[in-house]
Amino acid sequence: MFAVIKTGGKQYKVAKDDVIKVERLAGDAGDAIQLDQVLAIAGDDGALNVGTPMLEGAVVSATLLEQARADKIVVFKKKRRQNYRRKAGHRQDLTVLRITDISAKGAKKPAPKKAAAPKAEAAPKKEAAPKVEKAEAAPKKAPAKKAAPKKEAAQKKETAKKAAPKKAAAKKSEE
Repeated sequence: MFAVIKTGGKQYKVAKDDVIKVERLAGDAGDAIQLDQVLAIAGDDGALNVGTPMLEGAVVSATLLEQARADKIVVFKKKRRQNYRRKAGHRQDLTVLRITDISAKGAKKPAPKKAAAPKAEAAPKKEAAPKVEKAEAAPKKAPAKKAAPKKEAAQKKETAKKAAPKKAAAKKSEE
């Protein structure tokens, strides 16, 4: 029995007890993970069930073994005769998974926890406040103050120009 799952934008063909490296998934070592994006499942009898695009209720269970990083790759960009060279490195974050179970019918639900007290009895219901119409809710704002008139701005510029002292004209020397 095998399944085709989708995670991290990639597709993987997995069987029970397979160990695969996928793009980073949240969790710590030893956590159980449910992968619900199952594209296809093949049974032991050879019958293949293919989803459109996913199979409803199909789940692949896995155990997170470790969070790792891939080998470093060198990214080198160059344009000839342009004196353009860029060198960078990259290490992809990975998650190592061990496939524990493939279920076509859905995940096994954990046992329900016992509740101490029902929530409905604990808190009394609040009465709904009457709805207020939009016109009453927000009074209209006063119009914003307009900028100073252009005449006042022009007068300010003229007074600034008059304040600057003028240079005396250069005297011509007579021979």
